[in-house]
Amino acid sequence: MSPRSKHDRDAVIGRAFRWSLLALAAGLSLAIGLLTWLNHEPRQEASVREQAPVPVAARETPVEPPAIPFTDITEAAGIDFVHVNGARGEKLLPETMGGGVAFLDYDGDGDPDLLLVNSDYWDPTEAEGKPPAHHALYRNDGTGRFVNVTREAGLTEHFYGMGVAVGDYDNDGDPDLYLTALGTNHLYRNDEGRFVDVTAEAGVAGGEDAWSTSAAFFDYDNDGDLDLFVANYVKWSPELDRKLGFKLTGLGRAYGPPTTFEGTFPYLFRNDGGGHFTDVSAEAGIQIVDEATGQPKAKALGVLPMDMDRDGFMDLFVANDTVQNFLLHNRGDGTFEEVGVEAGVAFDRNGGATGAMGVDAAVLDETDDTVAVAVANFANEMTSLYVGQGQALQFADEAIGAGIGPGSRKVLSFGLFFFDADLDGRLDLLQANGHLENEIHVVQPSQQYAQPAQLYWNCGADCPRQFVLLPPEKIGDLARRRVGRGAAYADIDGDGDLDVVITQVAGRPSLLRNDQGLGHHWLRVLPEGTRSNRDAIGAWVEVRAGDRRQLQQVMPTRSYLSQVERTLTFGLGAAPKAAEVRIQWPDGGEQVLRDVPADRLVRVRQEVQ
Repeated sequence: MSPRSKHDRDAVIGRAFRWSLLALAAGLSLAIGLLTWLNHEPRQEASVREQAPVPVAARETPVEPPAIPFTDITEAAGIDFVHVNGARGEKLLPETMGGGVAFLDYDGDGDPDLLLVNSDYWDPTEAEGKPPAHHALYRNDGTGRFVNVTREAGLTEHFYGMGVAVGDYDNDGDPDLYLTALGTNHLYRNDEGRFVDVTAEAGVAGGEDAWSTSAAFFDYDNDGDLDLFVANYVKWSPELDRKLGFKLTGLGRAYGPPTTFEGTFPYLFRNDGGGHFTDVSAEAGIQIVDEATGQPKAKALGVLPMDMDRDGFMDLFVANDTVQNFLLHNRGDGTFEEVGVEAGVAFDRNGGATGAMGVDAAVLDETDDTVAVAVANFANEMTSLYVGQGQALQFADEAIGAGIGPGSRKVLSFGLFFFDADLDGRLDLLQANGHLENEIHVVQPSQQYAQPAQLYWNCGADCPRQFVLLPPEKIGDLARRRVGRGAAYADIDGDGDLDVVITQVAGRPSLLRNDQGLGHHWLRVLPEGTRSNRDAIGAWVEVRAGDRRQLQQVMPTRSYLSQVERTLTFGLGAAPKAAEVRIQWPDGGEQVLRDVPADRLVRVRQEVQ
C-alpha cells in the first residue's frame, strides 16, 4: 500500500546505490531524490514511494490486439450504492482502504447477484440526514438489471466494513456471507434468501480491536466442509494514527504508511459442523513472528487459497503490505509451513518487500500445470508475476519478461484478477487502480488520485511478450479514471462473456458490461460437491477444445477484499465443442464429460459412490 518507512534509511540508500550501478542516468536521478528526501522530517513521507527506473517496454507485437470494450451500465442497471468512508480531513488510514464486492447467487435462481460492502461514519451524529451506510445487496433479474433487496435480505446492520467472503459453510445449498471489518467481523447464514447474523454462536467474530481485510472460505483439512481464513492488516487505532501525525510536504496531513504500525496475526477458523468454528490459528502454524522483534509479521491485505503444488491440499498465498508475502504450504496434517522465501514469492525481483494489495493465480501454460501468481502493488512498483519454474513451490518474478512490468509501474493497483475477457482460451489480467491521496499529483506529477483500470491481453506464444497492455480506445469505459479498490467478475447477462465490477473509495462502483463481439465460443462449468464441500471449492476443472487445454480451480476468493462468481468460464475460440471436460474433486475423485457442445452452462454434480 505505502512506501517503506523513511526511518529505514540504510535499506533505501543501499537500494539506490545498487540501482546507480545499473545506469548512470538512473543513479543520478535517484541521488537527487535521495538528497531531497534527507532534507525532510522522516514522518513527512506518508504515501509516496521513490521512483525507480522503468524497464524498457516490449517491442511491438506482430499480432494486432483485439478490441474488448466495456460499457459502464451502473446507473442503467439500477445500482445506486455509494461507498461511505467517513473522511473528514483527519486522514485516518482505514478511510482509503475499503470497498469489497462479491458476485453470488444468493437466491438460487441461476443469476449472479451483487453485494457491495460499505464502511461507515466515524461519528454517528454525522449520519443525521444522510442515507444509512449499510451494505447493499442487489438481485439480478437475469438480464443484467438489478433490484435493491438489502432490507428484504436482512442486511441493514451497519459497521465499518472492509471485505467479504462467500461460501456455503453449512452445506445446505445456498451461499452464506462473512463480512470483515474494522472491529468485529460478521457471519451471516443464508436462510432461503434472508441473512441471519450467527457470528456469536459460530465463534468467528475476531477481536474487537482488530482490522480484518480479505477472507476466504476453503476446506483446508479435506473433511467436506468449508473452513475460514481471515487476513488482518495492522495494529491500528484512531488515537495512534492521530498521534503519529503523518504529513506530506506541501499537502499537510496525509495517510500514513503501514511500516509505522505493528503487524498482526491472521485467523484460521476450523469448521466443526453444526454451525460452529474453532480458532486453530496457533496450532495450524499460520501465526508468523518477526524474528528480529518477536512481534507478528503479517500486514495482510489479500489472500488466495490454491493448491499450488497439486498435492491435494489447499495452500494459502498471503499478500502483505511492505513486509514479505507468505506462501503457507499445507502439510496435509492440519498444519501449514511458511515457505515464501524458499519458494521465491516473498519479495520482488530486487529482493525488496512490496506494497502488496490484491492477489490472484492461474495456470497460464497449457502444456503443463505451472501456476503463476499475480500480486497488485503500490505506485512505482511493478505488479509481481511469480511464475512456477517446473519444480514444486519454486517461482520467479517474470513481470518484465511477460510484458506486465512497465505499464503496471505507472499506477497504484488494488484489485486484480485473471479472466478470459475475449473468450479466446487464454487468461487475461485486469487491474483496478487508484491512489490514496487526492492531491498526490502536487508532490508526484506522474501519479493521479483517480486512475484508469488496465487490461493486459494474453497474446500467447505468437508475441514476444505474453501480455499486451490494451490502449484506452480498445477497452471502452474500463479506461475511465476512478479510485479503484475491490474488483470482481461474473456473467451478469447470460451471454457467456465476463462482466466486471470495480468499487471506489467514497464513491459509486462501476458495473462494466463486456461488449466484445469477436464471435468466440465458450463453456461455463458449475460443479457441485456431494462427498466434497457443496460449493466444490478446491475442485480442478480441465477443458480440452480444439488444440487447447485449459485448467482452472474453483475458488471465488480473488482480487482485493472481493469474490468472483463460483462458475468457471472457459473461452473456446473457434471450437464448437469441448472434446473433454474433466473434474477432479477435492476428495480425489474424478468425473469426465465428453463432446460437450459450446455456448452453454454445464452443471456437474459429484457422483455418489
